[in-house]
Amino acid sequence: MDRFVDLHTHSTASDGSMTPSEVVKHAKENGLSAMALTDHDTVDGITQAVEEGKRIGLEVVPGVEISLDYKTEMHMLGYFFGDSYREIEPLLERFRRSREERNPKIIEKLNSMGFDITMEEVIAEAKGRIVARPHIASVMAKKGYVKDVAEAFDKYISNGKPAYVKRDSLTPEKGIKAIREAGGIPVLAHPIHLGLDWGKLDELLSTLVSAGLMGIEAYYVDNTPEDTGNLLNLAIKHNIIPTGGSDFHGSFKPDIKIGSGRGNLKVPYEALERLKSLA
Repeated sequence: MDRFVDLHTHSTASDGSMTPSEVVKHAKENGLSAMALTDHDTVDGITQAVEEGKRIGLEVVPGVEISLDYKTEMHMLGYFFGDSYREIEPLLERFRRSREERNPKIIEKLNSMGFDITMEEVIAEAKGRIVARPHIASVMAKKGYVKDVAEAFDKYISNGKPAYVKRDSLTPEKGIKAIREAGGIPVLAHPIHLGLDWGKLDELLSTLVSAGLMGIEAYYVDNTPEDTGNLLNLAIKHNIIPTGGSDFHGSFKPDIKIGSGRGNLKVPYEALERLKSLA
């Protein structure tokens, strides 16, 4: 029987709507053989996720997703086997401080645009979780400024939009190095979001592989079948591992289902096996 995995999920430890244990249970209920928890700039949910995986019999891979400085922004996934992920915590703490400094600046920009939103409202919306842009977007939606969280991102707070604020990040080369030094496997996340044609992406991969890149997210929720085929070919050309995931955020991205994305995503278990063989 075919076995499938989801190697790109988020929990309340960063900007997802489910707790780490809830994400793991949800993955099990949806028939997955394994999953990775890859919260933004934090590994705080890993212990809970791994313990829940052991309790219910689901393989859980510790992971993280970090933002890197590349023209606009690049995301890099790091996968860890064992407890080595703790080695990257000092870097993630630096990133979290930058995120905390960014939130009030985003709100200040929104205020200047006429939106009546306060930091106190956003903190309350986070309900004790790490405050992030989805909570700002949720307040905007509840106040009727946008119809939903997605519209807040699309119009105001995503990269390149009027209320976006850049935060502290590393170059791609330094990000790859940081993950590898912590014992992790660096994988380029959702490469189609970089907005490069295939030739430029090919050139970029040459540079990143030279810096130590070990994988590429070839299976992804926003890919067309042609995108996935091209990315698989690039993985073969550069001798890196094709991985994949749904970028699951729970109710914050309700159209994206764990494991299956928008209905046609299938990430083979072989992707995880190849990561483990490297580790």
